Amino acid sequence: MAQYLIKNATIVNEGKQFVGDIYIKNQRIEKIGTGLSVNGVKEINAEGKYIFPGFIDDQVHFREPGLTHKAEIYTESRAAVAGGITSFMEMPNTVPNTLTQELLADKYAIGAKKSLANYSFFMGASNDNLEEVLKTDVKNVCGIKVFMGSSTGNMLVDNEKTLEGIFKNAPTLVSTHCEDETTIRRNLEIFKEKYGEDLTIEMHPLIRSEEACYLSSSFAVDLAKKHNTRLHILHISTGKETFLFDNKTPLKDKRITAEACIHHLWFSDVDYKTKGNLIKWNPAVKTSSDKNQILKAVLDDHIDVIATDHAPHTIEEKAQNYSNAPSGGPLVQHAFNALFEMYHQGKISLEKIAEKTAHNLAICFQIKDRGFIREGYYADLVLIDLNASYEVNKANILAKCGWSPFEGQTFNSKITHTFVSGHLAYADSEFDESILGERLKFDR
Repeated sequence: MAQYLIKNATIVNEGKQFVGDIYIKNQRIEKIGTGLSVNGVKEINAEGKYIFPGFIDDQVHFREPGLTHKAEIYTESRAAVAGGITSFMEMPNTVPNTLTQELLADKYAIGAKKSLANYSFFMGASNDNLEEVLKTDVKNVCGIKVFMGSSTGNMLVDNEKTLEGIFKNAPTLVSTHCEDETTIRRNLEIFKEKYGEDLTIEMHPLIRSEEACYLSSSFAVDLAKKHNTRLHILHISTGKETFLFDNKTPLKDKRITAEACIHHLWFSDVDYKTKGNLIKWNPAVKTSSDKNQILKAVLDDHIDVIATDHAPHTIEEKAQNYSNAPSGGPLVQHAFNALFEMYHQGKISLEKIAEKTAHNLAICFQIKDRGFIREGYYADLVLIDLNASYEVNKANILAKCGWSPFEGQTFNSKITHTFVSGHLAYADSEFDESILGERLKFDR
């Protein structure tokens, strides 16, 4: 593996910015300093650019196996690397659902053969696989995923006895999708009685309502407190939910943590008029007030991490009417740039971006030797030019589905280089796929 010396970058790390050099050797950060000189290495002049620890995305749906007409681990990890995401954690609602240790091992085998980024895969929980869930290797698997809301296949966990068993006995972190299914079904029936089959996307956040989210999230929090479960609630979509979480306890000591997603920080219900089903997600994009409160919770540490929930579908699937169009969209390529755009708008600092996309992921999931720019840590690094701009269009979209909810958006920053475990995987819009990503390990 080549050695690199990154010169004169503005390093954004652990609440500080400073200009320095980074020497990369044998996958890791060998030295951080100023005026470094090393013979026989490849030098990158990063003057005027900013270097961040790689974005660690704790929630993606890369659709393999079984749904590869939408996406594959190869195509989506490639888009992720171009977007500065150096590590991902992938969800179990593939086909078949990842509900046995054997099926989980199969996904790791695919990742080892195809992923350009570092990877981990969640073990899925259902109403009837608790025995399999409890076999999960906590040092080699990111966590257990529980869908407390409708999802693909046999993955809705709505049996209270099963939930008690998972929360009481889970050997590691439990991540939850929280929407109350009973409330959603009741809301849907009310809308169908009034509008028949003429439902529209504007009704989505009213059907998958604030009440549905809060009921489920508060129930999960109560269960976790009862059993001292290590709980991580995904994609908070309402302002009301943010008050369920503590911002006083140091993150390393928290037993209950929360995630915000890019689409809930960027879009609101006013965007349904122009974006339609392209911004149909579960949980739904809600009001501007919700969006603003979620950002406030990110900034004041009620919410701990930022992720994408990258979940692509084909444009033909999305073009169906509201009731038939699936929820989810591609985000890994543009999430980091969306955050840098929010920085340009004065909404978030660069230091807070590094904290919420890298440092806190490493702390929350106890990831071994990643998430910080530190000597001895893996060189998962991203160089950004904050004074370059580009427009998202079909010609430069890398997700297999070929579209993006950001299409037509001009970003005033550009990712120029991405290092994955010390390998320069992406540089100036070109990929080097000769070395693949690594399986994440966990200090548990």
